[in-house]
Amino acid sequence: MEAALSVALGIGLAAACGFRVFVPLLVVSIASLAGWLPLAGGFEWIATIPALIAFATATVIEVAAYYVTWLDHVLDVVASPAAVLCGVIAAASVITDLPPVVRWSVAIIGGGGAAGLVQGATVLVRLKSAALTGGLANPLVATAELFGSAMTSLLALLMPLAAVLLIALLCIAVFAMSGRFLFGRPSEPPPSP
Repeated sequence: MEAALSVALGIGLAAACGFRVFVPLLVVSIASLAGWLPLAGGFEWIATIPALIAFATATVIEVAAYYVTWLDHVLDVVASPAAVLCGVIAAASVITDLPPVVRWSVAIIGGGGAAGLVQGATVLVRLKSAALTGGLANPLVATAELFGSAMTSLLALLMPLAAVLLIALLCIAVFAMSGRFLFGRPSEPPPSP
């Protein structure tokens, strides 16, 4: 059971990287420095003051950049692969009860996949926002993504299984809504005679 919880924790934190790349790593750094979160072997560096400062600085820069309307779209080009990479790191750092080959497989497939799905969903939402409002609503979207990353990270720490379920439902909803926007609503069937 403990292995399942650490996998869910890792996937929840990885998914949070899809909202904001560095917020979950900052949360992991704080939680591990406080002694609340054990880290897998080789990831002890996350629980150091220099790592905490680096993650905090990167978080502030990333959050601020998403409030600049044209820069948020440019940042998505860099953030998409970075979210997947950081999702893998976040997942691998907290999966402690599995052999290394299994841990890395779960981190790459599950963590990277979760981060990529959430990042893809946020890109779709931002595109829809830009198309409908000319970019005026993008700061609202940026705030929602920051909130999503922070809350998903905290939920993953407190209730890992609930975090994974919530992320799955959110991705399904966003992709369904965005698909209707991008590809149009299905046509109505013709009236019966």
